[in-house]
This record gives sequence, structure tokens and C-alpha cells, in this order.
Amino acid sequence: MLTLATLLCLNLLAGCAFVRGNVGDELKNEDVATIKKGVTTRAEVAARLGAPDEIVQAAGREIFHYRRYDSKLGYLVFFSRLNIKSDNLYVLFNRDGVVDDIVFGKRTDQLKFQVWPFGD
Repeated sequence: MLTLATLLCLNLLAGCAFVRGNVGDELKNEDVATIKKGVTTRAEVAARLGAPDEIVQAAGREIFHYRRYDSKLGYLVFFSRLNIKSDNLYVLFNRDGVVDDIVFGKRTDQLKFQVWPFGD
């Protein structure tokens, strides 16, 4: 015969879930390192990294934007905690189509599962 404590534990476990989701391709440090200011062309960036997620025109420059999102959800009975972090790479080209600047932020490797919904 099941005890009350066992029934309570089984009920709590039935209300638990852990989910992870990714959007976009991983941006590898070694691929980004091959992009050189004043040297690498638009075609070379596209050949190395593929088509950008977004192309923006700003201040006479073309900007390739690559992004990746990573999310983790912990669900415990009535409480949940969702964490999302992103990696973003911006490659700015001059009017001749040569890399003028690179901005790269990588945060998805810092994302942890956090089941407890309160505080850090």
C-alpha cells in the first residue's frame, strides 16, 4: 500500500519538466577569427558563415547580422523558470564590400538550467 509521502512525491514528479530549445546555427570562435578587418570581403564572410539572418543598411554601410538563441525551461508543479541567452555577430562592411568592423557577443555557453523559480 502506498504511503501519503509516496503519493505526494509521485504527484510532484508528475508535474516536472525540463525543456531546451535552440534557434540558429552555432557561431564558432574559430570561424569568427578568420574575419579580418580591412581584408575579408562580403563574399568570403558569406562563404564561411553562410547567409546572414539579417542584412541592415545603416550610415552607408551594409551590416550582416548572425544570431543564435538558446533557451532552457524548468517546470516544477505550478512554477516555471525560463532562461534565454543569445549569441550575436555583426559584421560591418565599407562601401567597397570589405570588412570594416566586427562585433561578437557569445553568451549561450553561460546558460544554465535553473529549476527553482525564485531568486538566482
